[in-house]
Amino acid sequence: MADPRFFPLSGPFSLGELAACCGADVAPGADPAARFVDVAPLDTAGPHEISFLDNRKYAAQFEVSKAGACIVQAEMVGRAPAGMALLVAADPYRAYAQIARRFHPQPAPEPWIAPTAWIDPMATLGAGCRVEPGAVISAGAELGEGCWIGANAVVGSGVVLGERCVVGANATISHAVVGCRVNIYPGARIGQDGFGFAMGPQGHLKVPQLGRVMIGNDVEIGANTTIDRGAGPDTVIGDGCMIDNLVQIAHNVQLGRGCVIVAQVGISGSTRLGDFVAAAGQAGITGHLHIGAGARIAGQAGVMRDVPPGGTVGGSPAVPMSEWLRQSALLGKMARRKG
Repeated sequence: MADPRFFPLSGPFSLGELAACCGADVAPGADPAARFVDVAPLDTAGPHEISFLDNRKYAAQFEVSKAGACIVQAEMVGRAPAGMALLVAADPYRAYAQIARRFHPQPAPEPWIAPTAWIDPMATLGAGCRVEPGAVISAGAELGEGCWIGANAVVGSGVVLGERCVVGANATISHAVVGCRVNIYPGARIGQDGFGFAMGPQGHLKVPQLGRVMIGNDVEIGANTTIDRGAGPDTVIGDGCMIDNLVQIAHNVQLGRGCVIVAQVGISGSTRLGDFVAAAGQAGITGHLHIGAGARIAGQAGVMRDVPPGGTVGGSPAVPMSEWLRQSALLGKMARRKG
């Protein structure tokens, strides 16, 4: 069970209610009226908790689990231990996420303006906002209803936040227009200068960065991630993007809808990613590239060329995944022969 000091708990809920909230089917023999109090992992769940099985690597844990209920795919129903109630879903992990959100909904901010927060008289705050100690909201900033600004965070002049945005402690935002329900984690830096210089032997001349950062709805931006504002065109983060911690997104980059950018990825200036691109940890993408919709970039890949829609690349320099795997296998054989 999650620690209630950190994760307030709703419920209990019946199995039928949980099935309805995630679109799962109650398996034959399970009681829809049975009530459950929380979610828990397979190996620690008890008779009043619900778990899930999404990866068959954990099938052995599932077969001996003490969970009162579990979310599974149809083909795993016959391997359940006796007495376990089952919810059958095509995507158990997604169903689990919906059920976990039912038990642990995102708390709404308790409206409050800390006495030590500084809010410029020319800033506008919607109803129900919370501004914690040491936070700064500058002139011309606009916050939608229900925004939550963490301790020592800075919302710069003219920044616009849509409804129910969360800005974590010590995060800073400038030169940005942000949609609704955006979660910016602690220490993130949004809208600082892009890294633009006219280089030459007489010295490097800073180029004014005159664009913005445009962030869509339902975006997550991880702790200590940086997103530079555009040099003239805007830097754009599409709706539903999930950006992990310690990511660097340079000026003029454009992310389509639903991109997933994992920790320590760096995306150089003016590169464009189509919808639902995924870049795994520590991948590096050079500037002025086009990464097609649905492309996949392996961890630590060094992408130096365009990637077609739906393509999967790995290695450095990155090549199609099948080619990278052949290269790796051949290199291993050569190394063994030499030894």
